[in-house]
Amino acid sequence: MAGTRRALLRALALLPCLAAGRTPAAAGPADTAASTPVPGRVALQWYGQSAVRIVSPGGKVILVDPYLTQNPKTPARFRDLKAIGPIDLILVTHAHADHLGDAAALALANNVPIIAPAGLASTLAALQIVPPELAPRMNKGGSVTPLGPGIRISMVHADHSSELVWRNPASGRDEVHPGGEPVGFIIELENGFRIYHMGDTALFSDLRLIGERFHPDLVLVPIGGHYTMDPVDAAYAVREWLKPAYVLPVHYGTTPQLEGTPAQFRAALGATPTQVIALEPGGMVQF
Repeated sequence: MAGTRRALLRALALLPCLAAGRTPAAAGPADTAASTPVPGRVALQWYGQSAVRIVSPGGKVILVDPYLTQNPKTPARFRDLKAIGPIDLILVTHAHADHLGDAAALALANNVPIIAPAGLASTLAALQIVPPELAPRMNKGGSVTPLGPGIRISMVHADHSSELVWRNPASGRDEVHPGGEPVGFIIELENGFRIYHMGDTALFSDLRLIGERFHPDLVLVPIGGHYTMDPVDAAYAVREWLKPAYVLPVHYGTTPQLEGTPAQFRAALGATPTQVIALEPGGMVQF
């Protein structure tokens, strides 16, 4: 019964594409016309590393891991945070600078909350990086609907580390503070389409449970290696356990250690029903 229901939800989520005879279409950053979100569809724009902007079918804008101004792969025009436009919610998977990034500045500018691991939320509030009302606490296993009942955010496990390096303005010295435990997010949108942003993670066997419980349509999988899964481990997780309709490789190419590439990931994935979507930073894909 659960499998039948999930298949129906997936079909409904893809109806806008199928009705027009389309498969999900990727647009490069220079293709400004095709890079405009189409109302009623799911749009995802990747800025490099793990930073993405999701526009829901109902027009809600969610930023995940907004590492932008210091990201060497982010196109120059998106390093001006005003170019991101209005946002409704920020999700942060863990405290490392290449994921927390510009979350605080964006939260303050838009007066929107940062959904993050409980320990990180507490540290952001305690250090007065953002006010407590913009750092609500939640934890793995929890689900919230901060944008109303049509969009559900579930927090799941990730196997990584999370510490916040913060420069104390009084001393001018860096301090290390608790960042909570690293997480991933399942983002279920108004039409039932589910996006799994894995954050930074190693391969761990409960990815199978996450796949069986949430049946994600699109997975954002880290492939760089060194700090996360490499292309081989990422391909194993996607092929054997998560089995999404679509997968977008992320978290590669920003530092010399992140050597994995989409080509290596495709080769390791082999022949599967999963469609690999490889974007250039600033590129958008719509469903």
